[in-house]
Amino acid sequence: MLTVTKPAPNRLDIELDGTLDAVSMETGLEALMEAAEGIEHGVMFYRVKSFEMPTLGGLGVEFRFLPSLISLVPKFDRCAVVSDESWIRAAAEVEGAVIPGLDIKSFEPGEEAAAEAWLAAHAI
Repeated sequence: MLTVTKPAPNRLDIELDGTLDAVSMETGLEALMEAAEGIEHGVMFYRVKSFEMPTLGGLGVEFRFLPSLISLVPKFDRCAVVSDESWIRAAAEVEGAVIPGLDIKSFEPGEEAAAEAWLAAHAI
């Protein structure tokens, strides 16, 4: 499941838990696109509770949304990623290094307060 909430005008919280099929991927990405409308200099708090590869249908939906997802990048300045998987944290940091204008920092479970503080330090 991909859950998107907007706890503040310039913040999105995203939670990934389990496998995404075509329906849950489409629902989650549509919610992401809608929630991101109007955001400028935003921050994201991304929690990966349980990662499993999306189904083939889920991947197809993600590829269909790819241009829209890329267009979201300039809306956000920071993204905190919390995951118990070290490879997800490492991949997030690499993305932050190669995506211009987007600072991504990863945290382990239990470090949510540090992630929140890091995002809050960006508040304008």
